[in-house]
Amino acid sequence: MKIAVKNLQNKKVKDIDLPEVVFDYPYKEHLIHTAVQAYLASQRSGTHHTKLRSEVSGSGRKPWRQKGTGRARIGSIRSPLWRTGGVTFGPRPRSYEKKLSAGERRGALKSALTQKLKDKEILVVDKLELESHKTGELAKSLAKLGVEGKALLVDKYDNENLMLAARNNPHLKTVDALAVNVYDIVDRPQIVVSVEALGRIVEVLSK
Repeated sequence: MKIAVKNLQNKKVKDIDLPEVVFDYPYKEHLIHTAVQAYLASQRSGTHHTKLRSEVSGSGRKPWRQKGTGRARIGSIRSPLWRTGGVTFGPRPRSYEKKLSAGERRGALKSALTQKLKDKEILVVDKLELESHKTGELAKSLAKLGVEGKALLVDKYDNENLMLAARNNPHLKTVDALAVNVYDIVDRPQIVVSVEALGRIVEVLSK
């Protein structure tokens, strides 16, 4: 299985082989769905907190005697029935983490990448090194490659010019090759990846 490698001027440089173990993986929609759910769950902070009746301020003494006043019986002003009382069954701090095994993560990633390749939404370039950190220069390079709208740029974290040029464009996201996740692949219609980054992805997923 081969794919063309282009430069930033949209000229073909060479062809490279893609291993079938990574890019000819069966499409498993349920596994991709589970991986996306796990990613979105991990983004939730889970710090929501409401006070119980033991945590709100106020005296613990009985406001008035049980009988004879004509009013409803009450044991504490901190009762959830009162406006300033505690909250019943309110949200409490918790973790929303959904656990996936390493094999499930790799399988979901390979399945998503295989589908992207079949849809011709993966573009491989020889390198993603820019002469300038300006957002406009990156936009021009991507336009030459035919990349429009939302796109995922995959290279390496120390490519500072790429990071700086892409961060002002809300349609672009840059990630290191080892930080690629299923959600970003599914969420972005186009993936632009350097040859070096592609090699690192293949190395990890071929294990």
